[in-house]
Amino acid sequence: MATSPPDGIGLSDRQNSRRQRILLDQINKLHSTGVHVDIDLPQISVVGSQSAGKSSLIEAISGITLPRAAGTCTRCPTECRLTYSNEPWSCKVSLQFIWDASDQSFGQARNEPFGDPITEKSHVEERIRRAQRAILNPSTASHLFLTANDDTPNERSFSKNRILLQISGPDVADLSFCDLPGLIASVSTGGNSEDIDLVKDLVQSYIEKPSCVILLTVACETDFENQGAHHLTKEHDPDGERTVGVLTKPDRIPTGEENGWLRFIMNVQEPLEHNWFCVKQPSSQELREGITWAGAREREDQFFTMTRPWRQLDPIYKRYLGTPNLVERLSSILSDLIEKRLPEIQEEIDSAIRHSEEELARLPKEPPQDPLREVMGLLHHFVADLQGEIGGRPNLGGLIQTIRPHQDDFRQIIRRTAPVFLPFARSDSTTRGMSPFSFLHDEEEDNEASDEERDDSASDHPDVICIDEVMNHALGARSRELPGHIPFAVQRFYIDKFVAHWPEPAAKLCHAVNSILNELVGNLVREHFATFGQGGLERPVRMLLQDHLKACSERGTKQIEWLLNLEKPPFTSNSYNFASYQKQFLSHYRATRYWRPPPSGPVYNGDAARSRAVAQVLAGLSQLGISVDEEDLRKLRPADQMDPALGIMADVRAYFQVAHQRFVDNIPMAIDFELVQGLGRDIFEILSTGLGLNGPNAQECCREWAREPPAVAARRAELKKKLERLQGARLELMQINL
Repeated sequence: MATSPPDGIGLSDRQNSRRQRILLDQINKLHSTGVHVDIDLPQISVVGSQSAGKSSLIEAISGITLPRAAGTCTRCPTECRLTYSNEPWSCKVSLQFIWDASDQSFGQARNEPFGDPITEKSHVEERIRRAQRAILNPSTASHLFLTANDDTPNERSFSKNRILLQISGPDVADLSFCDLPGLIASVSTGGNSEDIDLVKDLVQSYIEKPSCVILLTVACETDFENQGAHHLTKEHDPDGERTVGVLTKPDRIPTGEENGWLRFIMNVQEPLEHNWFCVKQPSSQELREGITWAGAREREDQFFTMTRPWRQLDPIYKRYLGTPNLVERLSSILSDLIEKRLPEIQEEIDSAIRHSEEELARLPKEPPQDPLREVMGLLHHFVADLQGEIGGRPNLGGLIQTIRPHQDDFRQIIRRTAPVFLPFARSDSTTRGMSPFSFLHDEEEDNEASDEERDDSASDHPDVICIDEVMNHALGARSRELPGHIPFAVQRFYIDKFVAHWPEPAAKLCHAVNSILNELVGNLVREHFATFGQGGLERPVRMLLQDHLKACSERGTKQIEWLLNLEKPPFTSNSYNFASYQKQFLSHYRATRYWRPPPSGPVYNGDAARSRAVAQVLAGLSQLGISVDEEDLRKLRPADQMDPALGIMADVRAYFQVAHQRFVDNIPMAIDFELVQGLGRDIFEILSTGLGLNGPNAQECCREWAREPPAVAARRAELKKKLERLQGARLELMQINL
């Protein structure tokens, strides 16, 4: 068995290589950055149940005395960093605050020195006790606990924040480990249900990491299966690949049960890759008598050398007995693990930084320092985008492109309200038709002909008006007119009939444009304001725009009503077009009535036969020296008693052409002016005034709107703290010089 000098700790080979020491120092520096909460760093974690001898083991390894009291002593992780040095022995105590219990999150590691370095080992116990009090009372300045009394209750029963002990000296091992609070077996053993779960979760957060070497302490005085630390370790390291077992209190093994514990040392019972060790620490009586560390190691050596069954062990297993052998093995395991993990840690840190930066970039924009200026900027960008849509953009799906099909539908609907006149009596309408108005073809841009033009039989149209009905209406309307005169009321009657169909499509177009604008506004508001703060700005902007659009729609509706009222008394100053249309319609009606005789008369084979006959007559007259045209031929027929009705029909149909052309322009123009352009008119002033951006509380309102959701703020803060830890760790890694 290895022995040690009587005057020092002497737990490791003092000839440890420089490389090994640098590796250990490097991993300690990484732990100081707090990056161990993000990256799996190599570490030895000491775990065990209450009263398993864990504190005595820590004292034996570190050479210091830990606070002792009834119940659970260790109430926060205590990291011991042992470093061999030629300088005199010293212990620096510091506090690492990284866990914020108020918001249950890890932050940037804050390492605070706790008092001056200690040069007397006897002073360490009291300093650690006070440091633990400072950790358990985070709302009080840490330095106050260097002198404060212990009569005030702690804010926390346990904490994830840590005490850091940096111990160096000529007789100190190169080793680093973390002492974790002992697992509480039950409420009856001094804990409560909340503390039991808290300690278990804390221990699990360390030992669940693949690079954690678990130093499992098991007391020989208690049945192995009843020790919870073993079961928890087994859960996270089922194959025993990273667990080092330590049997404590071998002097308390019940008589006759020694061989059962020897099976662990021989790695037969619960085998581990790094084996089981057994240590013997001073008893309570020996501690009261003031036994030295050197004396304790000497008695430990005597115990295993002279006591059965340990003295009878094969020499191959005796290397697993005693604290020095354990420390030497732990130091070797840790340094090998660090050397293996360092290149991987570099990659993991770089990857974690990259992923954290990407996730941070995906979060909504961070609240601005000058929220009023930011809100103004958002409004300017929104208004510019809206004005761009209103002005028209040369791309599919733009506002103007979306409205145009509705305008085309409106024009076609109005065109289909044209009165359908037939120059035949109702009794003849089923067998007589009328050819299309060829003179209107150039006006039908969409090639959609009116009802009269679709085929040669318009009698199927539900609103067809026959000549005898027009004539009867005209005769019935006469009052004091001279013979041969028809009152204008007849024309107005038929004009009013088709104008009566115009309000509905006009209102439908207005509604369609309003819906399109509503959708556009909703999309733009969402795009520009939804991710600002908690979305609080989006709601008032949306409401202001809805009110503004509603006002624009009301003005558009009134404008449509005004235009419809203009159409009620028939009027046009476009006398040239009206006269031209009237002449062409009258000629067409007369030609249809003249050249398409009733069934009892001669039957012509359509327009082609009629045209040939007319051409023959005109040619014959020309040979006789008589110059006439087709219209002159009609004068040869006897006077038609329906001529007044034909005139009425031509007047009404001509007026429709003039009136509907201006109407299908005026209505879309009015809607465009009042709704579309009206939406963008003075919009910035409307929004800025409505939001109170010119008022005394503008900055306060904008600051409230800019406030981001608590979940986003918490995640942003968490990512920023994580990035600080990772970047600090990367800087440490860059300084390594193996």
